[in-house]
Amino acid sequence: MKIEFLSIAELELKDAFNYYNEQSEGLGFEFLLEVQKTIDRIIQFPEAWTKLSKRTRRCRCKRFPYGIIYQIREDLILIIAVMHLHRKPNSWKERI
Repeated sequence: MKIEFLSIAELELKDAFNYYNEQSEGLGFEFLLEVQKTIDRIIQFPEAWTKLSKRTRRCRCKRFPYGIIYQIREDLILIIAVMHLHRKPNSWKERI
């Protein structure tokens, strides 16, 4: 299944990567690895994760306080947001 990110979701991912690398060298790469594992779980079981709306779901990262907000669209998973779960939890809604 193909994965696409909204440009704002890509920016969120980059910002989080930079933040974690500033906290501790290499931590940003560990964050990216955790996000990749989360996306792999989404690909494997796209309909298994928490529904947030009719078409939108969230899969939480295990190690970091982030969730991947996505939609399933035919042969595509569209990443709507890479969001910190304790900051503005509903900000993604204006994107759909």
